[in-house]
Amino acid sequence: MNLTETTTSTKNCFEGKILRVRVDTVRLPNGATATRDIVEHNGAVCVAALTESQELLFVRQYRHPFGKVLLELPAGKLDSKSENPLSAAVRELREETGATAADMRFLGELYPSPGYCDEIISLYLATGLSFGESDPDDDEFLEVERIPLKTAVQMVLENEIPDGKTQALVLKVAALMG
Repeated sequence: MNLTETTTSTKNCFEGKILRVRVDTVRLPNGATATRDIVEHNGAVCVAALTESQELLFVRQYRHPFGKVLLELPAGKLDSKSENPLSAAVRELREETGATAADMRFLGELYPSPGYCDEIISLYLATGLSFGESDPDDDEFLEVERIPLKTAVQMVLENEIPDGKTQALVLKVAALMG
């Protein structure tokens, strides 16, 4: 069965600092039409920075949509759709934690909300860490925290870390480190 939908028209509705919104009219596989609300996003990266003592670097950051501070792995958006995700991962790790990595291993892509958003988050494992000064964005206020990998897994399982990209990457790293 062909499951593909074909876009017949697009209406651009909003363009903001980090996202755009459009409404597509699509032809369904059965020939009927439907509308699809789409949030366009440049993409993002998330980095699991693992120390030699098997600790992950986390950041605590206030997240306005939820009105609270969340515990997350270092992450950030791509500056453009064409930016190399590895370059963005290196930048975000250094800016948020002051760490640089001798090795950055790509662990795949995460589609956080494929029903309405085209954001792709590239996931990385950073090892061979060295530390310098962090350099967060002017509107970014963070606290860096080291958490043992095994503890982080338990925190994910107990829903103490509700951030989806962080959950997925913590569990991937734990599976790899076996």
